[in-house]
Amino acid sequence: MHHQLWFTALLNKFFSGAVTALLQAVGVHVEHPATPIDNIFAMEVLVFLVLITLFVLVRVKLSVEKPGDLQHFVESVEGYIKEQAEQIIGHGYEGYIPYVMTMGFFILFANLLGLIPGFESPTAAPVVPLGLATLTFLYYHYHGIRHQGAHYIKQFLGPVWYLAPLMFLIEVVSHFARILSLTVRLYANMFAGDLVTLAFFSLVPFLVPVLFLALHFGVAIIQTFIFMVLTMVYLGMALSEEH
Repeated sequence: MHHQLWFTALLNKFFSGAVTALLQAVGVHVEHPATPIDNIFAMEVLVFLVLITLFVLVRVKLSVEKPGDLQHFVESVEGYIKEQAEQIIGHGYEGYIPYVMTMGFFILFANLLGLIPGFESPTAAPVVPLGLATLTFLYYHYHGIRHQGAHYIKQFLGPVWYLAPLMFLIEVVSHFARILSLTVRLYANMFAGDLVTLAFFSLVPFLVPVLFLALHFGVAIIQTFIFMVLTMVYLGMALSEEH
């Protein structure tokens, strides 16, 4: 049985039966029926609950005349992302802000979760960055086809007809490489950050680890920013009719 964090144990205590039944119903073998929920999924659920709470609080306390600190913070983040999206995506960028912001907040909170004792960063496990990268891959392709129709597919064939098979293969490989790039960049940085922080906490429990916690905090923000920017870049390229 894998080691459970306290939040994972809490979820398994109340939902193990339902989760086990659901997995078995879809044909998934459950090795430990009493603990079907692992730490990675539990941390994702926790991030989801934190984000829902945050968004509800912002909505409840929304005020034009007397905006609170939380509203100022969220509006500042939204304003910055809008500026970046307008420059990168271009015309019609407003419709993609919800996805980019939601993805950004999820990655940020997931990255920072590992700084709190008793929790782990779900993005330090490869399956989570892979899922986020795959979702972004599907998202920008969907909107590329929705915006440009058949012309979007034709772009994969290149301008020269007799090179179309080769160009199509190159384009497909390059687009799938984006999934690998997004996944490895986020996973490797967060995994290394968690590993280094844990190692120094074990060796030197005072003062020195604080520096690595600050470094981890900075890396978490930078990796969130990079993921959001690349998402907007891929969206901009998918929507551009000149591509």
